[in-house]
Amino acid sequence: MQKDRSWTEIDLDNFAHNLAELKRFWGRKDFMQIVKADAYGHGAYQIAKQALELGAVYLGVANAEEGALLRFQGISSPILILSPSLKSEIPIIIENNLTPTVSSLEFARELNKHLENEFPIHVNVDTGMGRSGFSYQAAAKSISQIQKLDKLTIKGVFSHYSAAENDAEYTHQQTERFFQLLEKLEISPQYVHIENSSGAVNAQVGFANLVRIGLLSYGIYSDASLRDKLELKPVMSFKTKISQLKTAQPGDSIGYNRTFTASQYMKYAILPVGYADGYDFMLSNQAVAVVNNQLCPILGKISMDMSAVDVSQLENVDVGDEVVLLGNNFAEIRAENLTKLYGGSTYEILCQIGRRAKRYFRKNGKIIASSPYLRRDFVPTDFSDKKLTNIIETAIEHRLQSKEIANLIYEDVLKRFFSDRDRNIHYRRNFRHTIEFAPASQPDFQDYFLAKTTLNFSKILQHDYFYVACAPDEDKLEQYFQRTDVEYRWLLDTNLNTNQFAIDSVQINGMELKHTASHKNGCLEIRCQHEKLAELVGQEVEFSISTRTYYPKSSHQLSVYLIELTQGVDIRFIFANILKEVEAVPIFSGRSKFPQIMEKEGEIRVKVQADEWVFPTSGVVFVY
Repeated sequence: MQKDRSWTEIDLDNFAHNLAELKRFWGRKDFMQIVKADAYGHGAYQIAKQALELGAVYLGVANAEEGALLRFQGISSPILILSPSLKSEIPIIIENNLTPTVSSLEFARELNKHLENEFPIHVNVDTGMGRSGFSYQAAAKSISQIQKLDKLTIKGVFSHYSAAENDAEYTHQQTERFFQLLEKLEISPQYVHIENSSGAVNAQVGFANLVRIGLLSYGIYSDASLRDKLELKPVMSFKTKISQLKTAQPGDSIGYNRTFTASQYMKYAILPVGYADGYDFMLSNQAVAVVNNQLCPILGKISMDMSAVDVSQLENVDVGDEVVLLGNNFAEIRAENLTKLYGGSTYEILCQIGRRAKRYFRKNGKIIASSPYLRRDFVPTDFSDKKLTNIIETAIEHRLQSKEIANLIYEDVLKRFFSDRDRNIHYRRNFRHTIEFAPASQPDFQDYFLAKTTLNFSKILQHDYFYVACAPDEDKLEQYFQRTDVEYRWLLDTNLNTNQFAIDSVQINGMELKHTASHKNGCLEIRCQHEKLAELVGQEVEFSISTRTYYPKSSHQLSVYLIELTQGVDIRFIFANILKEVEAVPIFSGRSKFPQIMEKEGEIRVKVQADEWVFPTSGVVFVY
């Protein structure tokens, strides 16, 4: 049973149905799903995922922030920013690999200055919409000048219809203007697009190869004439529950300013939603709601947090009964019909509805996801460290229903990543560590194996130097765990002199580094550096470190620890014929708790896939 005071439901099956209906008109053309304004209030991430599964080649957003949010949520497909971008948004555009719309030479030149490599853009041409874009009379000249900018690649050229839903003559005029412009261009962009949802149905432009699908895919008719051409199902429903039942006597008024007065005895219900929830004030005394599958009139003015509905005609009605205010199969509560009651905008009511409601996504009749109350998806930069910390702690507590356990998880696990404001989260990729035991050739080391190690991994370089550190005991070695300038740590046998640890090779991106050793508090610190490393700070680089030392035979175990977040692990222990039996005991935290263990004669290997993450304090103990 639904426990929320109000909620919206997004039916992804209806969304898929609407796209199938529309595809009958655009045929073999590619399509861009418009997900700006949180997909018109439907939830940009889930709609984007569904659209991409159904063949969308592009997503359309209004600004760089909307695109960056989708990137943060894991969407990797091409994303076009439809509106003109600000110069201040250029770093966000580049960082998130978003495709900007260019509507002025000034912006094109500024963008080109910031680029190191070729970058795709779309050019907007104003053929009669009267908003952004190059004027169609002068666009050819402007596009020619953009072509001369060395870093910009014109991936698409587009325009936008002004009234494709109901003005065929003007739509044809815009189409002709756009076609004549394209004829003048010296380039053939990959994508040419002018058709929006209504245009895809009514105009069907032969020379365009991409359509932009928005309102119609959400099950909303942009014009009544389209009802005869395709069957659309509303994707969004807005629902609530009856919170109280009341009766009114003749002469009793309901709501502010007494705009409704009962003429007879009547039963009515109070709903815990109002205009603060996006249920528009202008629907007062005009709209209807569906209660127990019957249409019931809204009574009086809609308040900020409450509304009243006439339930006199219902025989069986109770507190807690579901009420549908928008969506459903009743024509009277379709968004386009509700807004006709007060001359409002369908787009507006979709974007504002359910402001304080939890949103549920349905597919195949089941809820597959939800988004929270007071929803506003965000990227971490939206909040201060303190605010974000509070959000994380509260979310864990809510999920586990235990403040004590939530505090334990945050303090002992997450805080290792977020220990202070200035500490970055360090991680490694493609971690490959090979340890090979061989007999010690020198007589003084007959109680030891000669240990040859090679470590390779990728990581963002944080300094223009780094250290390899050896310590004679675990307490002293631990001091190097938190240092960001130490990339390799080795526990040296207490009976060995630190001079008996040597680096054979240390490289970054194949460049051999210089290394110098020093002794400090009984530990060995080897500083690795190169004059060119300063140029690589902040970039992901490939580390390669090869060493030689001695390892005591009496230890009977060899341990490899992962003290940083690591993606992709491959650890090999080669012992040839000098050890009889070796067992690998992995202690991994993260999703890959049980890595693959492969054995062959003289070698044992522990591995997780290249895309799998392993948490810090993981490791492997080789027992022999």
